[in-house]
Amino acid sequence: MGKKTQKSLSHKMTELAVRVSELKEDEVLAMIQQHLESGTPPAELLSACQEGMRLVGLLHEQGQYFIAGLIMAGEIMNRAVELLRPVMIKARSGQNAGRVVLGTIAGDIHDIGKNLFKDLLECHGFQVLDLGVDVAPAEFLRSGMEFGVDLIAASDLMTGSFPQLRELVRLFDENVFRQKVRPKIMIGGGQVDKMVFDMTGADFWATDAFSGVRLCQKIMAGRSQNPTS
Repeated sequence: MGKKTQKSLSHKMTELAVRVSELKEDEVLAMIQQHLESGTPPAELLSACQEGMRLVGLLHEQGQYFIAGLIMAGEIMNRAVELLRPVMIKARSGQNAGRVVLGTIAGDIHDIGKNLFKDLLECHGFQVLDLGVDVAPAEFLRSGMEFGVDLIAASDLMTGSFPQLRELVRLFDENVFRQKVRPKIMIGGGQVDKMVFDMTGADFWATDAFSGVRLCQKIMAGRSQNPTS
């Protein structure tokens, strides 16, 4: 298909990435299982799948894939993470990268991206409290306080729910005196952009599940260097 993958991937991992981009679910899952059994680090397999998703995005931009292709790619990614998640969690047993309260904001019931984000966070050592979908801002606040949270992550694919994201930030800003450190608030979703981010007053925003995980890792790394932030 003439696709170019990242040079950092090995030949076998490039092959896996291409299979993801070609939407060949059975082949992808079989390859992942074979690589796991042969001792390939799951993080390498996850990176290859991520590269495959990047290629899917490029093909969509070029008009070769439509919405159905994106949905299928997302399903393949979820199945792949289901295979990798137990292995990665076991490898990180005892580690705690941070505590995250996650949910889809009130007025929105989409959960595909949220669920993938949760699985990826857990793969990378985060403890996640998933509140589900259609979650009121007050529930984020209550759960965040009870869970001793480091990060609040709210997903939103519905433009009509954007005011709920602003309300979420407002509640945490007004109740910061009840906590030693106000948790960072990150938002994301297919309709979230820089303008929405600025409107809500959130601390961070992510374009997809993978970039969201990297951002969470960066936030926690900065917090460990400056515990009062």
